[in-house]
Order: sequence, then structure tokens, then C-alpha cells
Amino acid sequence: MDLWFETALLPTGWAERVTLRIESGRITEVSANTDPTPGAERHRVAIPGMGNVHSHGFQRGMAGLSERRGRPDDDFWSWREIMYRFLDRLTPDDIAAITAQAYVEMLETGYTRVGEFHYLHNDVDGARYADPAETAGAIVAAAEQTGIGLTLLPVFYAHSDFGGKDPKPGQRRFISDVDGFAKLVEASRARLPADAVLGVAPHSLRAVTPEELAAVTALTSGPLHIHAAEQVKEVEACQQWSGARPVEWLLHNADIGTRWTLIHATHLNDTETDRLARSGAVAGLCPVTEANLGDGIFPAERYLAAGGRIATGTDSNIQIDAAYELRSIEYSQRLSLRRRAILSPEGASVGETLFGAALAGAGQALGVATGIAPGAPADIVSLNMNHPSFAGASADTILDRWIFAGRAGAIDCVWRAGRLQVVRGKHRAGEVIANHYHKILERLLG
Repeated sequence: MDLWFETALLPTGWAERVTLRIESGRITEVSANTDPTPGAERHRVAIPGMGNVHSHGFQRGMAGLSERRGRPDDDFWSWREIMYRFLDRLTPDDIAAITAQAYVEMLETGYTRVGEFHYLHNDVDGARYADPAETAGAIVAAAEQTGIGLTLLPVFYAHSDFGGKDPKPGQRRFISDVDGFAKLVEASRARLPADAVLGVAPHSLRAVTPEELAAVTALTSGPLHIHAAEQVKEVEACQQWSGARPVEWLLHNADIGTRWTLIHATHLNDTETDRLARSGAVAGLCPVTEANLGDGIFPAERYLAAGGRIATGTDSNIQIDAAYELRSIEYSQRLSLRRRAILSPEGASVGETLFGAALAGAGQALGVATGIAPGAPADIVSLNMNHPSFAGASADTILDRWIFAGRAGAIDCVWRAGRLQVVRGKHRAGEVIANHYHKILERLLG
């Protein structure tokens, strides 16, 4: 199959009149300054599909349910209690239906692969399913139904707080021991489609002991993801337990490097910021969720200046939009520092800088090649250049227009592994999936 674009963003920059040859879901040839081959599909502007490095798919079903003030100090911890009550109702089929809706929205907004940080392993009473990968199978089903690429990250969760404290009743659907988790990982591996990637995710230093952290990260040669320093309370509790801050402790004790993605990493001091940047790990930023939960603002200016690697995630899936996540990273810095155009070199496009950094970081974090280049998956997004946001756009303003001025309808088509999943802004199975999602939510919340 050949695709032809008037303009395409390649690893070397914008190119004109680009032909892409696609075989078995991968790009085999990229040729610029070409005429369309016979039978080639013709489109206007192509950019690479983006990776979403952090999703809890089932939480899409509770979006908007926690926006009522319940106490004077509402924060992440009170939100978490609402989340525990919601997940207590979910069957594997419910998880699949809700996650599929989230994945449709990801594809429609430019995400073509997702890192599913999957911790809802057990039945409602806390007992393991007969098949340890029962709910992992629900995630795989959602990915296959929607066509999104999947990096599955089974989560190890054993404790309620630092120092190996016993889990709380609300956490019973998450809990594993090391042996049981090893079986879950292997059962999950057997469920994966051919181009999926398997990693593991120790949930956080609150939920694992140092010994468990070492044991579970040895279970795979794939990506390693962990929540770290999302909340001030978490940082203070870690200092009381260990004498060190969470990211400080990880940098000293966990051999943090290119396989690792630290999710959030919101509360860093300058030393942690610089050391994390030098480590080669990715900071998985979820600024829309972080704003919704009142987490705080990541020190992106210092971190990127020190050579740090970033990627974006949609986390709680309160609102799913790749451009919105990138925009929110920059806007959080502007609000904090009271300046503009912060996260790009002088004279460079902020949108292009952020997009390139997040694209590369997501590929590293999710264990896949990215970009419109030979050998990479044919994960491609075409922009709707008839959209008002692109009126008068030239190549050097396209990404700024999309990220900072775009809205619904700015994306035209999305190909995932060479398969057309989104046409004229709508997922091919979006209506069917949305109808099922409505029925599930009406039953769960009615």
C-alpha cells in the first residue's frame, strides 16, 4: 500500500510530496519530492502518531464523577476513595468496554499506541481470577477492537504505604505477592497480539518494598514504569521512611536508566531534576490529570535544559487529547514562571519542540520505534487542513496551530500499523463502541 502526502513531518524535518510504502504494518520506504504512484491514497499533511505512555483505561468511566467538593481539603487522596468505590463494581467485560471507549478517543486525537498501567487484576472480593490474566485479556480485547498499539504494563501492588504496610480494603483488587505476580506476567504475555510490548510497573515506592522492587523489575527485559513524587504527602512520607525523597531514593537504589519511565515526577528539587535528566530515563508527564487532581507543576524548563526526556500520558482519562497534553505542559510553565514560549530554543517553534521530544520519549518508554521512517510502524496521523485552525498555515506553523489553536475536527485520518482506523475524524467502530459504553455506564451508575 502506498500513501502520498503533500507535506509530511520526517525525522529530518518537513518534506514535500512524500510517498510512503507500507508492507505488513510497517513503513518500508519513504520518498520525498515524488508524484503519487498509481492507486496511492492522497492526503494533505502527515505527522507521526504519538505514544500515550500512561493510561488507566477503566478510569474513563468515572470522568466527571469527582467534581463536587466533598470536604475543605479535597485532593488526590479524597479522589482516590471515589476511584476505589467505582472500580469495585467492574467486571472484566466492563473494563473492556470502558477501555475501548478511551482507546477510541486516543486514536481520534492522535495517539496511536498506549502504555496501559494495568493494576485491576483481582475479582471484586480480592480473589485472583482462575486465569490470572483475565483482566489483562480485557485490555487486549479493547486494543484489538479499536486497533490501537498496546504496551501492557502489569502493575505490582502489595502495600498501602511506605515500609510494607498492609493493604487497605479498597486496594484488594490490586494486590499481588511476587510469585503470584510472576504468574500474572507470564499469563499476560500469552495474551498479547504480535506487535504488543510487555513491560512491568511497580506501582510506586508506597506499594512495594525494596526487595519486591528488585524482584519484579527482573521479570522482564522490557519497559519499567513507576509512579514517583506525584504528591507532596508522598514525598514527605518517603522522607520519613527512608530519609530520601522518592526520585532521590530511586536514583540511588534502582539503577534508573533508559528502560525506566517515572510517571509524574512532579515534585523534584534541583538536584533530582538534573540527575533524572542525566539518567536517560523518561519523565511521563500527564499534565491534564495532574491539573485535575491538584498535583502540582513539573519543573519542565530546567529538566529539558538539562537534556531530560519527556513523554505524555492521559492517566485518569478525564479528557483525552494528545494536543491538549502537550499544550498543558507549556501552559503550566507559563503560569508558573509568568513568561511565554518557554520550552523551546530561541527562535524555534514550541509546538514542534514539544512534539518531537514527546514522540521520541514515548517511543523509548513504550519500547517501539517512532516517526515516519523506514522500519517504523505505519502509525500516521493526517491533519484536516480545511479546519479553521490551519487557515493560512505553512509547514513551520502547522504543529503550533494544532497544539495551541486546534480543537475537535483538526485530525482527519489515523493509520495504525498501516490500517485506517480514523476517517474524517471519527473512529471506524466509534459508534458501536460508544453505544456499548453508554449501556455499561447506565448500568454501573444508574
